[in-house]
Amino acid sequence: MRKASDRSIFFGQITRCAAGETPMRLTSFFDYTLRLLMYAATHGDRLITIEETASVYGISRTHLMKVANQLTRAGYLKAVRGRSGGLMLAKRPNRIKLGDVLCATEPDFALVECFSSNNRCPITSSCRLRAPLREALNAFTTTLDRYTLADLILNPKDFGVPPAA
Repeated sequence: MRKASDRSIFFGQITRCAAGETPMRLTSFFDYTLRLLMYAATHGDRLITIEETASVYGISRTHLMKVANQLTRAGYLKAVRGRSGGLMLAKRPNRIKLGDVLCATEPDFALVECFSSNNRCPITSSCRLRAPLREALNAFTTTLDRYTLADLILNPKDFGVPPAA
């Protein structure tokens, strides 16, 4: 598990771009995916609900339900049905690699049109941008694979978890 001093890895600024520019943006689906997994990880074996998670993070319940369904199908969450049901992690946080989660929840992570299965770009055959962008995307997912969900959980109370009584 990473130390609190390593927090800059996740929250530091990207210095190669001009101030205020965002060089790459993940979808809100992946953002919500990580939030839901982090929230579940901070609660251990206690079942969490979509309603409480949506309330803590200010996220649409409908969107979060879609995320939960995808994570359950991918084997990252376990869903318990019924009146006192809810969600919990299906794997230990240190066994959930962030790169794997990205690939499982963003199957069409196309940075540019030519990465898409329905590519219609007229310059694809002569364009040389594809190789460097594929290399960059591979470096990105490889970097995410070095981190697990456990690395993201530095302080459970930061994720809406009340201190133990």
